[in-house]
Amino acid sequence: QVQLVESGGGLVQAGGSLRLSCAASGSFSSINVMGWYRQAPGKQRELVAQITPGGTTNYADSVKDRFTISRDNAKNTVSLQMNRLKPEDTAVCYCKASIYTRGKWNDYWGQGTQVTVSS
Repeated sequence: QVQLVESGGGLVQAGGSLRLSCAASGSFSSINVMGWYRQAPGKQRELVAQITPGGTTNYADSVKDRFTISRDNAKNTVSLQMNRLKPEDTAVCYCKASIYTRGKWNDYWGQGTQVTVSS
C-alpha cells in the first residue's frame, strides 16, 4: 500500500517561513510528477507547485518568487520551502504524487497539513 505522509505545517506570522515535506512509502516501481496543492476555506483545491523527476518545476503565479519546490528521488520525498508568507496563503496543503503501482500510474494524496499565516 502506498502512502504519502506530510509534515511541517503550522502557524506563522506574515512574512515568515515554513517548510513542508512529504515522503512516499510502500511498494511501487516509480514516481513521476510530485506536487503540492492547497485548499483554503470555501475555495477549490489549487495547484501550488509541481516538479518532475528531472527537476522541471511549475508554480502558481501567486507563489512564484516566494516558494521553492524540491525533491529527492533517492528518498522519494518532495519539499516545499515557503518564504514571505501572507495571510492569503492560509490553507490545508496536500502532497500529490503520480506513482506506478499495480501496472499503471495512479495519483496518490497525502492527508493534508494545515498552514496558517497570521497578519
